[in-house]
Amino acid sequence: MSDDAARNLEQLLEQIETAARREHSRVTTGEILRAVGSRSFAPVLMLTGALVTSPLSGIPLFPTTMAIIVLLVSLQMLVGHRHFWLPRWLLARNLGRDTLLRVLQRLYTPASLVDRVLKPRMTYLVKGPSHLLIALICLGIALTMPAMELIPFSSSIAGAALCAYGLALVSRDGLLALIAHCLVAMMVLGLVALSA
Repeated sequence: MSDDAARNLEQLLEQIETAARREHSRVTTGEILRAVGSRSFAPVLMLTGALVTSPLSGIPLFPTTMAIIVLLVSLQMLVGHRHFWLPRWLLARNLGRDTLLRVLQRLYTPASLVDRVLKPRMTYLVKGPSHLLIALICLGIALTMPAMELIPFSSSIAGAALCAYGLALVSRDGLLALIAHCLVAMMVLGLVALSA
């Protein structure tokens, strides 16, 4: 897998697009993750978050597939793995290349806007114990995402939070981690309101 980990959203999208254009009519999860790299968990959180926030979240079982990836990655972050591992059946999941490329094109403009405001600040919110807290929260998000399949596109807030956490870790931007915490709080309040 690639050692050239994405440092922002635009780089992440470019890596995925390059991989998608090389492959056949369908692109597997494994091919996308090879493009992103296995040396850092943060780009995987960015990737899953960005994809769940996109129109792809409307595809049946897509949010659940992304949730399984986040669950496994979060657990491996918590136990201190340096590289993530995913089972072969999950790496073989695929989607249409043209669909993926269309979604990526729609994500470039918002990604560019987000990347412009990222910078290292409030780094205590993304290092040490805070890093583990983020992993725990991502684990919780992953556990709730399959239930969100029942409400189309409701997983978009969860995806936005995951993407924000990944970006916060990559850019060492604690303010973005704080924003992600707020998104999670909104998501929890929404789920509580729906279940009441």
